[in-house]
Amino acid sequence: MLEIEQELWDKGYKSIACIDEVGRGCLAGSVMACAIIMPRGLLIEGVKDSKKLTPKKREYLFEIIKGKSSAVGIGEIGCRTVDEVNVKNAAKLAMMQAIENLKDNRGNKVIPDCLLIDAEKLNSNIPQLNIIKGDEKCHGIAAASIIAKVTRDRKMKELDKIYPEYNFAKNKGYGTKEHMQALIKYGPTEIHRKTFIKKILNTQEQLSF
Repeated sequence: MLEIEQELWDKGYKSIACIDEVGRGCLAGSVMACAIIMPRGLLIEGVKDSKKLTPKKREYLFEIIKGKSSAVGIGEIGCRTVDEVNVKNAAKLAMMQAIENLKDNRGNKVIPDCLLIDAEKLNSNIPQLNIIKGDEKCHGIAAASIIAKVTRDRKMKELDKIYPEYNFAKNKGYGTKEHMQALIKYGPTEIHRKTFIKKILNTQEQLSF
């Protein structure tokens, strides 16, 4: 999992920002990204693609990763922007924001000298590598995926208190059967993505006739 980073360290790069995003396929909530710089040579046991970890394991690794990281940045793009620019572009914006927000544990801004990105290519002057399935191949991208996932899940749990009918604490905004049934019953909230739920609501309207 450190092979890609090791090659870059060997070439002289010192501050490699690894980047991943979460929430792309949700019906509700923001797209969130994390950029993270890890110390050279550090390999945290258990770190892998966040989708392959239990919530409990993600929470456990979240604290370890945050504690050992050299710098972390979070980017968040809300549902209205997702509707306006499409989710792919929103994910890229979240990634760019995460890079811009990179800070060390003292709160000092950090500018990376190289980017390792899960799949996407960003409009940045910083040298970058775009790794397909990067969260499976690259330790740093996997770490970023865990930080992004836990951060977003925590926010959805808070939003669940405002919109309890949708059970966001459980589904995190994804299109589960329960979520879609609640959407049809109660209608969309301010945090639902109109472009994502249009087909669901249109289908329901057709069934009502």
